[in-house]
Amino acid sequence: MQNIGFIGLGIMGKPMAFNLLKAGYSLHVYARKPEATSELVGAGAVSYASPVELAANVDVIITMVQATQDVEEVLVGKKGIIQTAQPGTIVIDMSTISIQATQRMAKKLANKNIAMLDAPVSGGEQGAIDGSLSIMVGGDTETLKKVMPILEKLGKKITHIGENGTGQVAKACNQIIVAENIIAVSEALRLAKNSGADPAKVREALLGGFANSRILEIHGKRMLDGDYKPGFKAHLHRKDMHLALEQAHALHLELPAAQYALQCIDRLVLKGHSELDSSAVHSIIED
Repeated sequence: MQNIGFIGLGIMGKPMAFNLLKAGYSLHVYARKPEATSELVGAGAVSYASPVELAANVDVIITMVQATQDVEEVLVGKKGIIQTAQPGTIVIDMSTISIQATQRMAKKLANKNIAMLDAPVSGGEQGAIDGSLSIMVGGDTETLKKVMPILEKLGKKITHIGENGTGQVAKACNQIIVAENIIAVSEALRLAKNSGADPAKVREALLGGFANSRILEIHGKRMLDGDYKPGFKAHLHRKDMHLALEQAHALHLELPAAQYALQCIDRLVLKGHSELDSSAVHSIIED
């Protein structure tokens, strides 16, 4: 399985695609904006004008796009890969999308003898660049074994969660924890500042104790510096939190802390800061 198709070349997808090229795979790419493919083509990738054209020429197709509707269009739409992909093709959707939609698409593809894995990731842009993402996989064990060498070029921790859709469940849980931690760090730094303590020194002390976390380390520093250049854009985190809470609602679960975190991110986006890193909710907490 040396011919890989990659669809979605944004802030995460492009560095992931480059890592596959560097690993020696034959890479075939598609993006809605043709200019997004130029660097990869210059490095040896082959570009296509549509997912349908791409699908006919590859063994594995990776999708990394923003929303459920985008994945549905690319995979099972009238001009989706399902129209031309050969039996035995494997689809790896690394987007963060609806659990139920993932399960539906997996069944549709299986009817065409196309296997699907849902494999959303955590680790942000830097993780994509470094090939150190955490990858949460839902789908068939044997299918995962076949593409494990590919995933190992993209991530350091690859966990098979269970059947189709469970990768997306794990990602929803990840996004809840990240959002709530961001709020917790923001509130702690606000308390420190308003109490007359140096929040930078408070953070330094907490980094050495049980409160230490990657959120405190990375996003705490962003908050202190007021530097919200996106690693993960607020509007994408908002989308993911809505997906998580939609799942909770379907299960009749109340998640009040997650709901509050989403309200803060909602307010950030509504204030016109959708392109900032989601840690910019600190500005909402401070207000």
